[in-house]
Amino acid sequence: MTQPTYNSTSTLATTAAGVPTLAIVGRPNVGKSTLFNRIVGSRRAIVGDEPGITRDRLYGDAEWRGRQMRIIDTGGIIPEDKDFIPSEIFRQARVALDEAAAIVMVVDGRAELAAPDFELVRLLRRTGRPLFLAVNKADSEKQSTIVDEFHRLGIKQMFPISAEHGRGVDDLLDAILEVLPPAKEITTEDTENTENTGQLEHGEDVQPADGTAVETEAAHETRVAIIGHPNVGKSTLLNALTASDRAIVSPIPGTTRDAVDEIFEWHGRRFRFIDTAGIRRKGKTHLMAEKLSVVMARKHLEAADIALLVIDATEGVSQLDAAIAGYAHESGRSMIIVVNKWDLVTSGALKPGRPSKAMRMRESKRPGDRDAYEERLRYDLKFLNYAPIVFISAHTGKGTEKIFPLLEEVATERRKRVTTSQMNRFLETVDFERASVPVRSRVKILYMTQASVAPPTFVLFTNRAVKLHFSYQRFLENQIREAFGFMGTPIWIKNRARN
Repeated sequence: MTQPTYNSTSTLATTAAGVPTLAIVGRPNVGKSTLFNRIVGSRRAIVGDEPGITRDRLYGDAEWRGRQMRIIDTGGIIPEDKDFIPSEIFRQARVALDEAAAIVMVVDGRAELAAPDFELVRLLRRTGRPLFLAVNKADSEKQSTIVDEFHRLGIKQMFPISAEHGRGVDDLLDAILEVLPPAKEITTEDTENTENTGQLEHGEDVQPADGTAVETEAAHETRVAIIGHPNVGKSTLLNALTASDRAIVSPIPGTTRDAVDEIFEWHGRRFRFIDTAGIRRKGKTHLMAEKLSVVMARKHLEAADIALLVIDATEGVSQLDAAIAGYAHESGRSMIIVVNKWDLVTSGALKPGRPSKAMRMRESKRPGDRDAYEERLRYDLKFLNYAPIVFISAHTGKGTEKIFPLLEEVATERRKRVTTSQMNRFLETVDFERASVPVRSRVKILYMTQASVAPPTFVLFTNRAVKLHFSYQRFLENQIREAFGFMGTPIWIKNRARN
């Protein structure tokens, strides 16, 4: 599985340069996501034989014959379907059509035309955009004649392609380039704006408020992955943070499959929020799309800077929550714990359905007191003692305004750098006799330095090459936090023998 790539509707560079947008639409399971991945050049969208895998719209950047394009992948459209998920997919596709400079309708060349195909063509013609028909699954020259039946759709620009093998895609892109608006010429004013944007994006060195000599690296776009098990409100939180309807929200667990990302600027700092699919146990994933969505969620988490761990306040911390938090902790992601649906706890409302035995036990012990709830949460997630906690209601938006200041602080702490001289002065003040470590596991620390940031990694140079005892490492980590902070981010400590 390749590393995830991110693109968003609010990319400043593409908007400023007038990069045209190409929307890929069609009925379910005709190969839209395969074509999207082929043009973009990465496995951005989950593909499979199951119909209806793609639901939210996905964005990607592509280049063809020197021209930049922005590509939108949409979910399968069935115009007359009134069910909730298909209607939400249709709503997301309408947004893509409004943004598009050209539209590619994909059909399955091995399937017969049906009434929804003609209805979709009528819908696309009303947009007034240039329309192209890609007859997919024409994998060889012998199958190129499968396009004959599709003349009935009345689309002049028709191309037999194989999205999986790339056959015919070049001819389709060449034809699209001919109808796209000309590339915007870069002027002196645009160059100045780009330079200013670059300065804003990369930022200045952030100085600590207390005036110490702690250094931080230049600010950059902060990637924030929203993680948690299914149906805890991750997509609702993305929409609340970005003030948009970017992700489909429904009470059906597992609605989100592909990772949906959106850029949002707050006080001059850029955050890229990535709404990931709900991570669930292996035994609970049956469909191929569900298995792939969990794998991709893990990949997107590992590529992020900060993870917002969303917990359902009405359920408390489950074993699955602790496992997901462990993924983020072990991969070195900074963490903020977001307790969602707190309004349901304070109002006494509970989730419908028969509660489990574990839930009934939690309910009998759950006071409506926030401090008591936080104390229990800290007990269940002992290894995340560094992560701040925020109580919110993503549905009403209450408390979500507290997340951005925390993100900014945690992002700064994640990239904080402490000088070697500061670390050595710090070591002189630490009473290592207080560390409850067996005598045979004790080492003498000669000096200590910070080797890297994101996450902060410290190297101890010791008198002998032994693995640090876990209690010794925990004691040293607590002392570092007390002296230098590093709120919200794990600290990695490695040791080396001086010789």
